[in-house]
Amino acid sequence: MFAEIITIGDEILIGQITDTNSKWIAEELNKIGVSVYQITSVQDDKAHILKSLKEAEENADIVIITGGLGPTKDDITKHTLAEYFNSELELNEEVVEHIRGLFAKINYPFTEVNRMQALVPTNCTPLKNHLGTAPGMWFEQNGRAFVSLPGVPNEMKGLMKMEVLPRIQSKYKLPFIIHKTIMTYGMGESMVAEKLEDWENNLPKSIRLAYLPSYGKVRLRLSAKGIDRVKLESILIVEIEKLHTIIGDIIVGYDESENIAVVLGRLLKEKGLKIATAESCTGGKIASRITSVAGASSYFVGSIVSYTAEMKIKELNVSKDTIDTYTVVSGEVAEQMALGIQKRLNVDYAIATTGNAGPTTDNTDKTVGVVFIAIATPKGVFSEEFYFGKPRQKVIERSTNKALELLRKEIIKNS
Repeated sequence: MFAEIITIGDEILIGQITDTNSKWIAEELNKIGVSVYQITSVQDDKAHILKSLKEAEENADIVIITGGLGPTKDDITKHTLAEYFNSELELNEEVVEHIRGLFAKINYPFTEVNRMQALVPTNCTPLKNHLGTAPGMWFEQNGRAFVSLPGVPNEMKGLMKMEVLPRIQSKYKLPFIIHKTIMTYGMGESMVAEKLEDWENNLPKSIRLAYLPSYGKVRLRLSAKGIDRVKLESILIVEIEKLHTIIGDIIVGYDESENIAVVLGRLLKEKGLKIATAESCTGGKIASRITSVAGASSYFVGSIVSYTAEMKIKELNVSKDTIDTYTVVSGEVAEQMALGIQKRLNVDYAIATTGNAGPTTDNTDKTVGVVFIAIATPKGVFSEEFYFGKPRQKVIERSTNKALELLRKEIIKNS
């Protein structure tokens, strides 16, 4: 069972707003077993909308359209739909009374413009919009279902939950679609793919694998589709167990909520440990990532962003001689930063970063993208050098992920 989503509005195509509707609709359809074949954004233009509807009818069983159902003259969707389905617009009295009732509740005048929102094509089934004035519309043609929804997100979501999804579930026999995302850190996509080649080639036909890489991490999404949910879940469990035997050392958790900061936080709570950060090139990003997790105050003490050499010397007790000898971008300085914050805040572990995030190298001899990360532990301190390339944001993101990954591994090693 395939669906296509069409979003209508010039404001999307000129970048004035972000199309979050399609993402949400796709997620909800997937939950009930409907696969999204394609997502299209089109202009507020009749010819463009008609062309998109025709193409969607050829591609999908269900077509969901959002946008263009307001009371203003530039909203042409209803007129275009009436033409596509060879219909006329007529005033629907139930919709009129619904709109009138909504306005009466807020003591707002009911005008002729508002009445025109009750115009719907004669061959559609109007869908009651409990959260707004524009009705949804359900059409059927050539064995396909077409649904038109307002573009206002809360109204669209209300109609989907209360009207559209239940209708789809009652009308069609749907398969189950189950996704499981495995979060990995510390290995690039190509290397992960190489390690998983044999495993991937032998996956059951009911399971598909997708690689979702980003700075410093790779998400592996397993998608299972079939009519027996229990069987699909059992197959997924078996395949994930196989994954652990191959790349268990880089798996930190599951699904989007299981990011490295969440996993690290859970570990720190279990061990009763305290941490702090001393950041230069990452500018507080590591501390921000750590404190984005609820309850971080139980293990995170604080941070110093020592962006200049003077701050490193004054606040972290980094030796001026060390800076003069090795420059601020060095393992020696990173280690002294980590030890300085560890001692100052009296914590078990500390992270320190110093590097050239770019676009210039300032007064060092290190290439843009070179970063030193140090970890101070109860047993001592160590640092590692990394090259994270360009641009600046990539360096910061990869440095942050790598620092948290190193700390997690060190805590596990010392446990």
